[in-house]
Amino acid sequence: FGYKFGIVLGLGLFALGAFLFYPVSRFGTFIPFLVALFIIACGLACLETAANPYSTALGPEESAPRRINFCQSFNGLGWVLGPLIGGLLIFGAAENESAGKFDSLLAPYMIVGAVVIVVAIAFLFTHLPEIKEKDIEGHGENPPMRLLLKHPFFILAVVAQFLYVAAQTGVNSFFINYVTEEVPNVLDPVKNIMMHLGHFGEIFMPKNPEQAASLILAFGGMGLFWLGRISGSYFLKFMNPGKMLIVYGAINTIFMILVVLGFGFLSVIALFSTYYFMSIMFPTIFALGIQDLGSLTKKGSSFLVMAVAGGAFCPPVMGLIADHLYMAIGFVIPMICFAFISYFGIVSYRKLKHKQSISIR
Repeated sequence: FGYKFGIVLGLGLFALGAFLFYPVSRFGTFIPFLVALFIIACGLACLETAANPYSTALGPEESAPRRINFCQSFNGLGWVLGPLIGGLLIFGAAENESAGKFDSLLAPYMIVGAVVIVVAIAFLFTHLPEIKEKDIEGHGENPPMRLLLKHPFFILAVVAQFLYVAAQTGVNSFFINYVTEEVPNVLDPVKNIMMHLGHFGEIFMPKNPEQAASLILAFGGMGLFWLGRISGSYFLKFMNPGKMLIVYGAINTIFMILVVLGFGFLSVIALFSTYYFMSIMFPTIFALGIQDLGSLTKKGSSFLVMAVAGGAFCPPVMGLIADHLYMAIGFVIPMICFAFISYFGIVSYRKLKHKQSISIR
């Protein structure tokens, strides 16, 4: 059906799932909410399967990691605004006795749904050049999916992507819990900072430790994530993408060790600093993973997107560890994931060097 159809379909499903939050909030039960979230997830899966490989194909192969990082740097703004709006509307509304139990969820999802519809309409009436991948290995335009098994580096990329999303989701899921547990008085210092930010500080003034932690997540974690994507797309102009994964993965492994050891605010700083270095991982692994797949690119993209299933793996395991031991120990799981990504970077770097040596010959 082409990349454009996939993008519009993904946006449409995303908007549908967001708008479903209005009727399902009246049911007040878990299953309807789960259905709405599942539809949103289906939309995001379609969107990433189409948009990510499309951005890598719009130019030379060697600059694909840089190009996809630049494209995805724009979603970093959503990572910053999401926790801010969520902390303001959801946590704030929960303290309003006159509000319904799930009313705090309506405004954010209705706004997101409306914006996504506008974007979908814009794509629907925009001409996008159709791109056909080169048939490198002579398998035709629609080769069988089993041929992906003949690409061991691609399989390694899927594993790395699975573990990256596992690490990212684990850090996201337990960030607020970790901060409020590691620094119980986190509310006071955050309030003091917000008091010096004028009207902005008044709007986002935290009312409880959870809101204070969400502000740290937004400005510290997600802000660094956004900066990391923008700066990463620039650094990739001069640096081998495999080497960047080696360095960034190793740094985040060290940060996770500091988080596990529990040094108070130092560990909190290490925790939100991981967002800067994890920022380039998803798009870079994606771009490297689909290189040299030829007509298998679209099928390979779908597997790299399905690797987000790693996000369902990490939080339950970390929660189990937290229940039986304590929260900080659970961050051993992201530590292992980041270490593997550093290993994937080593393999990628060696592969590119080998490829360059062959081309020179």
